Amino acid sequence: MTQTSSTIPGAAVRGTASGVFFMAFFGTLWAYTGIMGLQGWGAPLLLVTAVAIGIVLFIGGVSLIRASGELTNQVSKTALRHGKRTRFWFNIIFAAEGLAIAITIAISNATHHPELIPVIIAIIVGVHFLPLARLFQVRLYYFTGTLLCLLAIITWLFVPAKVTLGEHQINAFMSVVGFGSALILWGTGLAIWLMGRRLLGIVPK
Repeated sequence: MTQTSSTIPGAAVRGTASGVFFMAFFGTLWAYTGIMGLQGWGAPLLLVTAVAIGIVLFIGGVSLIRASGELTNQVSKTALRHGKRTRFWFNIIFAAEGLAIAITIAISNATHHPELIPVIIAIIVGVHFLPLARLFQVRLYYFTGTLLCLLAIITWLFVPAKVTLGEHQINAFMSVVGFGSALILWGTGLAIWLMGRRLLGIVPK
């Protein structure tokens, strides 16, 4: 039987659970982008697999929240102020990301280059992880953001926008960036889940 430490604030564990939820949802969304890029090839099996991975991560997040119920909920005034400030800046960063994505879609469509949308969005998402790394004091996010940016740039420079396999045409930008980003975010979600487990004392540090 595992034991959790009551000295760890429940809010800290719930924070890691929130990170797992975000990575599960957006990782699955990116996987769906990759599936759309395949233009119907292998869609049913890949879609079921992507949703299953997302659900497993989501369940992992729920397990952290349930375990956090056994921990203390006492938070100092300083921690409360810090939490409010963190949420404020998170909302600012998230809103800026959304605005940048909307502008990207509008400009790409207006200039008749919609194939660039997934590549540029991946760069935007990658960049948004960099301030989040400092905001949440999670160095892993630097790695996540860098990987997303590198994936998008390498795809842009070295992968053709479309690939034909036999008589089947694939939107390579969507597929490579979509599946690659999904793996990066799912991997990040798994790492965050393990962080939460370490806070609970379930796995060794």
